[in-house]
Amino acid sequence: MKVLANDGISQSGIDALTKGGYEVITTTVAQEQLINYINEKDIAVLLVRSATTVRKDLIDACPGLKIIGRGGVGMDNIDVEYAREKGLSVINTPAASSHSVAELVFGHLYGLSRFLHNSNRDMPLEGDNNFKGLKKAYAKGTELKGKTLGVLGFGRIGQATAKVALGAGMKVIAFDPFLEKTDLELEFFDGQKVSFEIKTISKEEVLKQSDFITLHVPAQKEYVIDEAEFNMMKDGVIIANAARGGVLNEVALVKAIESGKVARAALDVFEKEPKPEMQLLMNPALSLTPHTGAATNEAQDRIGTELASQIISILG
Repeated sequence: MKVLANDGISQSGIDALTKGGYEVITTTVAQEQLINYINEKDIAVLLVRSATTVRKDLIDACPGLKIIGRGGVGMDNIDVEYAREKGLSVINTPAASSHSVAELVFGHLYGLSRFLHNSNRDMPLEGDNNFKGLKKAYAKGTELKGKTLGVLGFGRIGQATAKVALGAGMKVIAFDPFLEKTDLELEFFDGQKVSFEIKTISKEEVLKQSDFITLHVPAQKEYVIDEAEFNMMKDGVIIANAARGGVLNEVALVKAIESGKVARAALDVFEKEPKPEMQLLMNPALSLTPHTGAATNEAQDRIGTELASQIISILG
């Protein structure tokens, strides 16, 4: 049986599938040629990440498909319900990349707090002739320890991010419409464990109380953070969005930065991916990454093996 990993899969995933008797194809087929390729090659399993879309037309045109898999969390690039109505299994790997995303968020937050995103640009240009000037320009950093992190969306990734925050000595507050409270267990290198009970509060209270805010919500029709939400925040707040493009109003964000309401912000995802707005790319108050939240070797290994185990479990 053939598996097409159109957006790639880790070697550990290939090895597990091959051992299970599957032929794994890692050719990247262009979207417009995908239907023909799947039918010609008799593909039973299509694995994608965020680059390939699986819509109704493909599902209808490929009767031999049995499983559609998404290496990652969000499945907004797949017509999930329609596929399941047609008898296909749709799988993903919601837990595999949680910690990777959490670490990226904190890479941004630490960098923004100490202006690393700016000084890394300026030092190569001015470090030899304006060292003292740059030192003065970036002398007013802030510490994360003792500050309040507001987490909007307290599922797996939100909780993983909260754990990093707790380890960094931050206070964590969270909003999630589907969760009242949860116990977060931090595991340390020597086997010690510490448990924290986090009770969720209203979105408004999270916005009002937080020094830092991070979004971990699925794609939705309305903005989760728009002009009204920015107005509720503390002056000088720092925000990170490593969830989905379109959950935060980027135009309103730029205005909030200009007014001083938002000091700085991090974006790993964009409304107009893969061509973000130039005003975002050139804004010195923004720390930017090209949708790399789950892009660690460890996460990709976990994603590959998790997909393989699900496929083998479904098809035998």
